[in-house]
Amino acid sequence: MTMQPLTPVNCAGLLQPGCSLLQLDGEVLLFGQKGWPKRSCPTGVFGVRFKHGEMKLRAISFSNDSCYLPPLRCPAVCRLDPYDGFPESYLIHGGRTPNNEISSSLYLLTMDSRGCNRKLTICCKEKELLGEVPGARYGHTMSMVQSRGKTACVLFGGRSYMPAGERTTESWNSVVDCPPQVFLFDLEFGCSSAHTLPELNDGQSFHLALAREDCVYFIGGHSLTSDSRPPRLFRLHVELLQGSPLLSCEILETGISISSAIITRTGPAHRYIVLGGYKSDSQKRMECSAVILDEKGIQFETVEPPKWTPDISHSRTWFGGSTGEGSVLLAVPTEGRPSQPEMHYFYQVSFQKEEERKDEEGILGCSQESTDYDNSTPLEDSEELYFGREPHELEDSSDGEGDAYNEDDEEDESQTGYWIKCCLGCQVNPNTWEPYYSTELHRPAMIFCSRGEGGHWVHAQCMELTETLLVRLSQGSKKYFCLDHGGLRLSDILSLFIHW
Repeated sequence: MTMQPLTPVNCAGLLQPGCSLLQLDGEVLLFGQKGWPKRSCPTGVFGVRFKHGEMKLRAISFSNDSCYLPPLRCPAVCRLDPYDGFPESYLIHGGRTPNNEISSSLYLLTMDSRGCNRKLTICCKEKELLGEVPGARYGHTMSMVQSRGKTACVLFGGRSYMPAGERTTESWNSVVDCPPQVFLFDLEFGCSSAHTLPELNDGQSFHLALAREDCVYFIGGHSLTSDSRPPRLFRLHVELLQGSPLLSCEILETGISISSAIITRTGPAHRYIVLGGYKSDSQKRMECSAVILDEKGIQFETVEPPKWTPDISHSRTWFGGSTGEGSVLLAVPTEGRPSQPEMHYFYQVSFQKEEERKDEEGILGCSQESTDYDNSTPLEDSEELYFGREPHELEDSSDGEGDAYNEDDEEDESQTGYWIKCCLGCQVNPNTWEPYYSTELHRPAMIFCSRGEGGHWVHAQCMELTETLLVRLSQGSKKYFCLDHGGLRLSDILSLFIHW
C-alpha cells in the first residue's frame, strides 16, 4: 500500500465533492465536474492521467448522436460488464446539478470509438423506463444482479426534495430521505417495478452497495430522520422468476457505521477495499476495511490504512473515487490557506501488491510519449479531421496531452508548432500558417499516410484535396497514401463518391 501526493496541472478546480470517476476502455474518466469548463470540453467529461506525480485532464468528445448529459453530482453509477455482444458500459441515474436541480433521468454511457492520438469518443443515450419509475434523487446506489440466466438492475436509497405539497418558502430546498423502496428494472425492455420490504423501514443515503450474482449487500449509510449512521448491513436476494421477480431481505449483524465512503476493487474476485467516509458529521473514518463476497456471504477484514499526512488528518472533509483496481484518488480541501493557490490537495492511494506495482511501472516505463506539444492550445471537436486509423496503429503515437484542460486558454489564440512530419514538398509552415479550409480553427487539417515506416501525417492542403473530398475522407475508414507514396488511389476516390 502506498500514498503518493499529486500535483494537479491546471485542473484542481474541476474536481469537486460529488464528482464520479469511471473506468471505461482502460481510461479513467471524470464526470460531474464544477460547472462547464469553457470551450475546451463542452461535454463536461474528462480523461484523467497520472504521470510522474502529476494529474492532468484531457477533453473527452461525445458522438454526434449522443444526448445532453448534465453535470451530475452524487448520481448512482453502475458498471455493466460486456455481455451478449453488448460492450462495456455505465449506467448513470439521478444526481444533483450545481444549480441544485435533482435529476430522475437514466443514461447509458458507452465507448463509441478510438480516434487517432488515442482520443476517446463516447456515446451517451438516455433510456426511458416504464411502470413504477424511481423519482428524482441523489446519494443512492445501483447494482446489477444475475438470476436464472437473466440480468436486472437494483436501485435503492437516496434523498430528494420534500414533496411539492409540503414545500414552503422556508423549506423549498429542504431534502428528505426517499422512501425505502427497492426498484428493479429490466434494461432490455425498460420495465421498472417498485418493491417494499419490511426489513427496510428507514431511508438511507450515501451507503455502499456490493453485488454478487443474485445478492446485493447494502452497507452503512446516513439517515436524515435520525441524523445518524447506524452500522447497518442488509442482504437483498433477488430471484428473477417468470412473470414477477421475488425479493427477500435479511438483516446481518456485521455492518459498518460509515457514509460517503470510497470503494475500489482489488482483483478479479469479489474483494474490495473501503477507504474514507464519515462516522459522524464531525468525524472522518480513518480506518480501512477489506470486504470479501463469496459463497458463504460477506466478510470484513481490517486493512492497514495509509500513513495519513497532517493535511488529511486535520481536514474536516474529503472525497474521491476509484481509479482502477486497488487504486484511489483522494482529495482534501486546503482549508482556505492563502499560501496554497489550489482548492484541494490530491493523493493517489494504491493497495496493489509490490510485484503488481513493479509490473505496472515496467509497462509504463516502456511507453513512448511525445511532450513537444504539452503547452499547445486545447482542441475542439471540429479543429482537426482524423482519418480511419486502426487502434493497433497507435502504439507509437502520443497520448494527446494537447487536449489537457487549461483554465488560462480561453483567450489564448496563439499559434503553436505542430508535431508531425509532412511530405517532401510540403509548403505549409505550421508556425505561421493561415486557415485554408473552413473546418480549420487552430491547426491544419491532416490525413494519415499508412505507407512508409510507421506511417506519417500529411497536410491535406499539400495533398491538393478539395474541402468536400477532405470531409468525405474523414468519415471513412480506409487507409490512404500521400503523394510521395503513390497518392490517393483513384478507385478509392471514385468508390467514395459512388457511396455518397
